[in-house]
Amino acid sequence: MRALMAEIAHKEELIEQHRREAVLKQATIEKLTHEMAVLKRLKFAAQSEAFNAEQRSLIEETIDTDVAAVAKEIENVDLGAKEPAQDKKKPKRQPLPPHLPRREIHHEPESTTCRCGCAMKRIGQDVAEKLDYQPGVFSVERHIRGKWVCSRCETLVQVPVAPHIIDKGIPTTSLLAQVLVAKFLDHLPLYRQEYIFQRAGMAISRSTLATWVGECGVQLQPLVDALAAELLKHDVLHADETPVAMLKPGLKKTHRAYIWSYATTSFNPVKAVVYDFAESRGGKHARRFLGLDDEGNGWKGRLVTDGFNGYGACHKLGVTEVACNAHSRRRYHQLWIHHKSAVGEQALKFYKELYDVERRIQDLKPHERQAVRQKSSRPVADAMHQWLTQQRQVVTDGSATAKAINYTLKRWTALTKYIDDGDLPIDSNWVENQIRPIALGRANWLFAGSLRAGQRAAAIMTLVHSARINGHDPYAYIKDVLDRLPTQPASRVAELLPHRWQPRS
Repeated sequence: MRALMAEIAHKEELIEQHRREAVLKQATIEKLTHEMAVLKRLKFAAQSEAFNAEQRSLIEETIDTDVAAVAKEIENVDLGAKEPAQDKKKPKRQPLPPHLPRREIHHEPESTTCRCGCAMKRIGQDVAEKLDYQPGVFSVERHIRGKWVCSRCETLVQVPVAPHIIDKGIPTTSLLAQVLVAKFLDHLPLYRQEYIFQRAGMAISRSTLATWVGECGVQLQPLVDALAAELLKHDVLHADETPVAMLKPGLKKTHRAYIWSYATTSFNPVKAVVYDFAESRGGKHARRFLGLDDEGNGWKGRLVTDGFNGYGACHKLGVTEVACNAHSRRRYHQLWIHHKSAVGEQALKFYKELYDVERRIQDLKPHERQAVRQKSSRPVADAMHQWLTQQRQVVTDGSATAKAINYTLKRWTALTKYIDDGDLPIDSNWVENQIRPIALGRANWLFAGSLRAGQRAAAIMTLVHSARINGHDPYAYIKDVLDRLPTQPASRVAELLPHRWQPRS
């Protein structure tokens, strides 16, 4: 009786667990369905308002990409759940143009001998065509899967369809990688890629390209999440942020959003950068990424920043502040360039000595770097601090010189912390170099009121730029990841991270 009662209790617990999962999945589907409706209204608003042609193209491709991403997420939530209503008039896929060169790829069973011992006969085949692209040239891959049958026992054998990053999609991973790298590394919006592909002999609408980008973004997100988790295992990180424009249909104007960058240092053998999109510059976004909460949980390492006040709450929660000497030096450089300031000139001489030491010790081990800094940099820093303190007493309050000195003295402990720690860099120039590509390309980004669009851009840029700083060809990396990700076990997804990735021979 006791065993029966225990079994009943166990089954009731399972039923309750399944009920909670069903409620959660349904709530997620309803949330995503609502987001889909909002996106479609945004698209109508964008088409009906007086934007210029370039703005409208950027808005429409962003919304089309978001719609595809939402549809893919709904599909991933639960394949058995009730699917959202689809448009009745689903466009029929047109055959690929006959003028494109074909390359046949045959998929046949390893053995054509049946289990019963008879030789099987080929009775037909299935052919699937996929659109491939090498820069400037389109071609078609014809995947031919022969059908083999045993005449005695009628066993049918055929090689199954290989998993693809876009289920039943026509683009090869080569074409998908080209679209992603061109958009997120080379800053080519989809409407420009549409024209490029048209010149190459294949017209692909920007809405189709947007659908591909949206679905790839959803599939690549677990890899980005794994890289962010890997990043937070390191004790020293850079952080920086740069503005990008967000345009909301209905308001007819842009507002400032931000892409935050987090990276390992140049001293770290693990080269990684993670971009995080947020709709503001509030310090809460840095705390969220670092997993910091009011109870003292989260990352507690040393964070190298430019001194932006938004990181102040992170320091109060246990993160060690490390300031950037390049930002301090820049203020004295401005004094010298614009005013021929004697104070600026002397401060630059101090900084020259400090940076000369850094150039000599770049390749040393951390403990060796610390020893040289203690011997060579510490006396220079002490002399500079004493000199700045004396100068501050004689310069006029509110002047540019006073502001430069105040900036340095206020952050002196954080600016000189690197001298006592061989793992710390002297400045945050490394992460500024990683965020520079965003500054170069942001003229081509208008996130149409979509947090999702910004997060997707940040995620894919995370992968292509992390591949770049690890010395990989971003195109080769993305193509290989798209090839392998559909069959890669979730427990081994970290093998595809840029700093661990090895190209297949």
